[in-house]
Amino acid sequence: MKIAIIGTAFPYRGGLANFNERLANEMQKDGHQVSIYTFSLQYPDFIFPGKSQYSEEDAPKDLKIERVLNSLNPFNWISAGNKIKKENYDLVVVGYWLPFMSPCLSAVANRIKSNKHSKIVSVVHNMIPHESRIGDQFLSNLFVKNCHGFLALSSSVLEDINSFDSQKPKALSPHPVYDNFGKSVSKQEAISHLELDPQYKYILFFGLIRDYKGLDLLIEAMPMVKEKSVRLIIAGEYYSDRDFYTDLLQKNGLKDTVIDVNGFVAQDEVKYYFCASDLVVQPYKSATQSGVTQIAYHFNKPMVVTNVGGLTEMCPNGKVGYVVEPNPREVAKGINQFFLETDLEQMTKNIIEEKKKYSWNKLSNEIYSLADKC
Repeated sequence: MKIAIIGTAFPYRGGLANFNERLANEMQKDGHQVSIYTFSLQYPDFIFPGKSQYSEEDAPKDLKIERVLNSLNPFNWISAGNKIKKENYDLVVVGYWLPFMSPCLSAVANRIKSNKHSKIVSVVHNMIPHESRIGDQFLSNLFVKNCHGFLALSSSVLEDINSFDSQKPKALSPHPVYDNFGKSVSKQEAISHLELDPQYKYILFFGLIRDYKGLDLLIEAMPMVKEKSVRLIIAGEYYSDRDFYTDLLQKNGLKDTVIDVNGFVAQDEVKYYFCASDLVVQPYKSATQSGVTQIAYHFNKPMVVTNVGGLTEMCPNGKVGYVVEPNPREVAKGINQFFLETDLEQMTKNIIEEKKKYSWNKLSNEIYSLADKC
């Protein structure tokens, strides 16, 4: 088939870009001709909460990526939509994650489908955003009307999609393992690379720091951790008020013991943070699914996750980690259970077996099957 993927990609950085690029690689491996259409302007600087939207990595090899979409310019939506429409793609995969993007993506999809040939399937990361705003329902509904079918990455997202549309074809395929961060290195090498003290065990909180991700719950849990040789690594860029978290670290007596990276972790550095760590903790207050879980799977790392959204689907309790309620006491309980009671060798074997179900080939095949039903 001739396939287009519309969404975030290089030169933009982050999980969505990684997802779309990895999916494109898989579809090319399946023998299809794939093009990615990404943004010339994604977020205006005045609403972007981070330091930079752009990757400092080299452009991905063997991928055709065109920067054609301006999220703010309605004239661009028509011209970009017409450009893609004329290519007469058999399948157009549109990533959806934020109602802010709905006007742009809806207009583009509307133009493309007027060719009466292209099937438009949305891979939905979030149907309803974690941090809601006025107009979200209207904007997401607008997007839904302009797609032929939907693929959800978790059951909770599938339920959200059904609340907007109960008729169009849908499929569920779990978020695949992120296997594009390189091979594992030894814990000794990772600790040396990051200049960490090898006498400690390490808990990892990884990814962009937003309030819904519950870093405050983890900080408040740390004084209740019984294993005193444990240190916390916060590896991510603050999209929320950093002072709130540094004050919380100070209040809980942790300011001098926590490793606070305070920056976006480059792709070739990710392996060191995961391989240096003994446990990955995701203390989210709300969630759909998580790319962090799938990086942990890649590096065979046990997890403590909270009982929200799709996290419980991806982390069978007691098998690959522990599922706890989203409060400090429960988070501490899960951490203590891991360090004091877990057979690490057996849990690692479980992780290796469990992650087999999260393949990119399974996802791509689900998308093709869904398109056939549209």
